[in-house]
Amino acid sequence: MEFFAPDNAHLYIAIVLSVINGLMLCFASYKFFQMIQIVGYKIKGYYLWVRDTKAKYVSRLLMLGLLSAACVLVTNALFWEYEPKGYYSYLGLVFYFYFTIVFIINIYSAPKKIPLKQTARMTRLNIAMGIVMAGVSFGLMSVSMEWIPLLRYGVLCLTPILIPLLVPLVHILMIPIEAAITKKYLMSAKNKLKKRGDLIKIGITGSFGKTSTKYMLNTILSQKYNVCMSPHSFNTTKGISKVVNDFLKPENEILITEMGACNRGDIKAIANFINPKYGIITSVGTQHLYSFGSVENLKNTKYELIEALPSDGIAIFNGFNTGAMELYERCSIEKYAVGKDKDLTVGDIKVGKDGTQFMIKYNKKSMKCETQLLGKHNIENIMLCVRMALLLGLETQQIKEGIAALKPVPHRLEVKNEGNVTILDDSYNASVEGCVVALEVLSKFEGKKIVVTPGLVELGSLEKEENEKFGEKIAKVADSVIVVNKVNLESIKQGLMNVGFNMEQVYDAETLEKAKQLLSGIVVEGAVVLLENDLPDNYL
Repeated sequence: MEFFAPDNAHLYIAIVLSVINGLMLCFASYKFFQMIQIVGYKIKGYYLWVRDTKAKYVSRLLMLGLLSAACVLVTNALFWEYEPKGYYSYLGLVFYFYFTIVFIINIYSAPKKIPLKQTARMTRLNIAMGIVMAGVSFGLMSVSMEWIPLLRYGVLCLTPILIPLLVPLVHILMIPIEAAITKKYLMSAKNKLKKRGDLIKIGITGSFGKTSTKYMLNTILSQKYNVCMSPHSFNTTKGISKVVNDFLKPENEILITEMGACNRGDIKAIANFINPKYGIITSVGTQHLYSFGSVENLKNTKYELIEALPSDGIAIFNGFNTGAMELYERCSIEKYAVGKDKDLTVGDIKVGKDGTQFMIKYNKKSMKCETQLLGKHNIENIMLCVRMALLLGLETQQIKEGIAALKPVPHRLEVKNEGNVTILDDSYNASVEGCVVALEVLSKFEGKKIVVTPGLVELGSLEKEENEKFGEKIAKVADSVIVVNKVNLESIKQGLMNVGFNMEQVYDAETLEKAKQLLSGIVVEGAVVLLENDLPDNYL
């Protein structure tokens, strides 16, 4: 073929353009890479994101491709008679590169709750994507030059449309490589744990509250022990293996691991890998019900931690939570239900805007405690930690000092002051129960109260009902409401109307940026703003 002739300059230009396009489209794929990472590299989760966002990012790529192709076709047609060698046709690609760069800038500059983490796995996926895109680009240009000469290199403009399909395809192609790498990391971590027979290992799971409890437990136990805690949201088998390999030191006496799940068997895999002696169930609720399909599946998944404990293991349950207590009844090893055990009780709880005071009684001894944390739900989490601390031999004074040292976990009822406005940042909360607590805390403050929320997501068939109830609860506390995005707009509005809320004080915003603009127009000096339940990126 003439195109592949060694002296054909177009061949070498095509090679260069393919490499450039492959690299450029890796950057254009940012949102799709971000989503497949957020959903734990699960194709089902990726598909649900495309569906739930009504494929708006796919349509943007389609618009980019078709608009660029139209510009190239016009350019090629204009020069068709005047420059038969086709070199002028490259001018049309200027439009394509310009539109693509603008697209990339917009994608990268958009607000993100959880930005893409450039892990080693993601870097490998990026490289594979670049190679595949370069190969596809070159193949399409070869065919175009042979069969559609008028389009010529304009066929490059259609390659962005392939991104939504190629991202999961490349991921699937990389699975065997990733499995081999993961196995290596897991074996290394497993061997390291085997050598640490002295290590006290604690697993924490629950529908909500597990991250907060993990941080609290770390702070309290650190009053006596040298503790290693899985940071941030490292709550998968691979994430925890990284913690063991990279963060666990010889001087650490305790390892605290948070265990998350999107599917049945996820917690079982983590627990069998860590082999903890102690297990804590913070809660069982409806959060992520959409992923599990039923409440029973959700309960069974959380209980996988308890099933993995040894015969001499110890399980601690949140006795204030109905779902957790159902699992408590199943448990046949040594167990404690905080809130139900008679030897450890909490009372005289006083929640104010500056913190919380409460009284702990243990074996007829009283301990008055204070914490900066807001909300009664934090008392439940603290009590789980207190029970664990007592089992591990901490003195009551050490526990009291640990409670006093607790700091709010970022974005979980975190109080911030911006000028004369108080911000209650609860944007990482995603549970029905957490919303109730946040509104209770908001009610403790004076001044105009404004709630900014997109409502609750991932509740499956319960989503509409729960958001309507959420609207009713908001109406009893707030003076103004800004509903972000349209996911739950009508349900929340219906709830507000059910109890006679002034609908003139209800505003809706397509984006968080629009919500900020609306907020600046209604906020007054001394106001309190509750940021409740930011939508996860896969809903934006």
